[in-house]
Amino acid sequence: MIERLQPTEALARLQSVPGTMLIDVRDPVERALVGHPVGSVNIPWAFAPGMRPNPAFLDSVRQQAPDPATPLLLLCRSGQRSLAAAEALAAAGYTRVANVEEGFEGPLDEQRHRNTLGGWRRHGLPWEQG
Repeated sequence: MIERLQPTEALARLQSVPGTMLIDVRDPVERALVGHPVGSVNIPWAFAPGMRPNPAFLDSVRQQAPDPATPLLLLCRSGQRSLAAAEALAAAGYTRVANVEEGFEGPLDEQRHRNTLGGWRRHGLPWEQG
């Protein structure tokens, strides 16, 4: 079972649990253009266009977090890709994996815009662009 955290809970975990790693699973171009949480590590789950799976995802996580007991928080745009990535990590033996619900930009609103109903950035949490 993957733990699910709201963005504010994820930040609190990062600040209170030593060794916690925040993995941004978005495509590097998306991350650079839209912004990302300060201190996050980018390990793409899939690549645009077409969201081609990243065959090196698990190996890349293992390089950054070789201990399967490392607390890992996963984030994407809205929390869907990161949930799939979190499930893959749990299946690979990682025992402390959580998904950041709402992701970085949150769900679509009635006008099909993001950043209005939730997400890391909407909650005013530390982020940067570039």
